[in-house]
Amino acid sequence: MGEIKRHLAGVRDVTAGHGVTIVEPTNLYECTLDDDVFVGPFCEVQKGVVIGARTRVQSHSFVCELVAIGRDCFVGHGVMFVNDRFADGGPARGDTTKWEATRIGDRVSIGSNATIMPVTICDDVVIGAGSVVTKPIAEPGIYAGNPARLLRRFS
Repeated sequence: MGEIKRHLAGVRDVTAGHGVTIVEPTNLYECTLDDDVFVGPFCEVQKGVVIGARTRVQSHSFVCELVAIGRDCFVGHGVMFVNDRFADGGPARGDTTKWEATRIGDRVSIGSNATIMPVTICDDVVIGAGSVVTKPIAEPGIYAGNPARLLRRFS
């Protein structure tokens, strides 16, 4: 029998501002949560992630390495962030040099079950539930679909 590496889920080495709320069970490690951030149950927030002030991450969401989320954002239930595009036709298999970053601006709302590929999303954007964001978003507005497309600009 081989040796089992065991990692317990929990909150470990998190840098947190004032008024942070984390609902367990959850798995947060080596990340930064600014003031008044809320993280719901059954979430994973990985090392190096930065979440801005007053942002809410709802249950069952996964925020992988190389993600930065701005201030006053909403991440709906079951949102998945991805940092590996399978650029070489398959997974990076631990080669983190192939991973890419995601940057989410301020006042961005991401609907439940959306998937966010490695992109940059500007401030003041709404992503519809179930959408798949595959390209950068540089104009405020409402986006939805697979792949996500601009439905309406904010005036």
